[in-house]
Amino acid sequence: MTTSFPGLSIPADSEPMEARLASEIPAGEHWQFEPKWDGFRCLAFRGGDTLELFSKAGKPLARYFPEIAEALLGLAETRFVLDGELVLPHGTGLSFADLQLRLHPAASRIGRLARETPACLMLFDCLQLGSDVLASQALTERRRSLKRFFETASTPRLALSPVTQDRATAQDWFDRSGTALDGIVAKRIDEPYRPGERAMVKAKKQRTADCVVGGFRMDAKGERVGSLLLGLYDQDGRLNYVGYVSSFTDEDRAALPARLDPARGESPFTGKSPGGPSRWSRGRNTEWIPLRPELVIEVIYDQVTGERFRHGTSFLRWRDDKRPDQCTMDQLKHELRPAALKDLLEGKQ
Repeated sequence: MTTSFPGLSIPADSEPMEARLASEIPAGEHWQFEPKWDGFRCLAFRGGDTLELFSKAGKPLARYFPEIAEALLGLAETRFVLDGELVLPHGTGLSFADLQLRLHPAASRIGRLARETPACLMLFDCLQLGSDVLASQALTERRRSLKRFFETASTPRLALSPVTQDRATAQDWFDRSGTALDGIVAKRIDEPYRPGERAMVKAKKQRTADCVVGGFRMDAKGERVGSLLLGLYDQDGRLNYVGYVSSFTDEDRAALPARLDPARGESPFTGKSPGGPSRWSRGRNTEWIPLRPELVIEVIYDQVTGERFRHGTSFLRWRDDKRPDQCTMDQLKHELRPAALKDLLEGKQ
């Protein structure tokens, strides 16, 4: 049942505005640039004493972030719909891994984490404030209203994401997007909020790694190879499972059996291994076929969490010229200048 928020004109099942991926920050006029924060996208609805935080998929999040809910319920403004990112500051950056720990069934654990490592809602848009419905207004007007709202909200649980219309400044943020940022988002300053549409542009860091192919899974029908399981060696010589790749052209996928079948053997993972069925698998086939550690593949990835690729990777090429033992975990460590939260929020370059 959809939650009802008294006094709000924005439907509770509204989807956030989405972004399409680009390799570079767009050039030209009429763009506003913002940091792409590394957290959980969140729409915050409040109508009187009723409040909820919704994920990008429409799942309720308030119970997992009670400190954010408490802060929003303590504001003088009692009607709003805000768009932002739930983030968890850690050192000079953000910890996505710590953020994931909040999605736990035990209220006692959530409460303890909320006290010990409180999260923050990074605000970057608003759809309604009080009786003013802003979604149809241009971004410049929405940003002006959001800034006024933030200036009256004296709580450390809220932050206002910095913006710029200077591409050089945005490029500097992008270049130092080590631990705090996930890239740069560009929005048209003259456009309204477009729920569910890919009306923004996001430029993300894309990195490559050479990995051992330690096994594979068949697709749901069991008719062809669905994904390859990837491994990297740690400093103790153990091969750890670090993720998978499933993005192949039809031509590349058709050629997989000829490469994989000769390498079938015992499991090569001597460290962390691929898991079996879990409550997150949603019925997908989790059985996998092990391969001897003989094949090397180069993949493209974006983020790493807990020494694993956070998302599925993209196939780049086979590396027949590289030995498997050269595929090491240190490829995932990047000597980038961290994008310090304090500097970004104070507008320092």
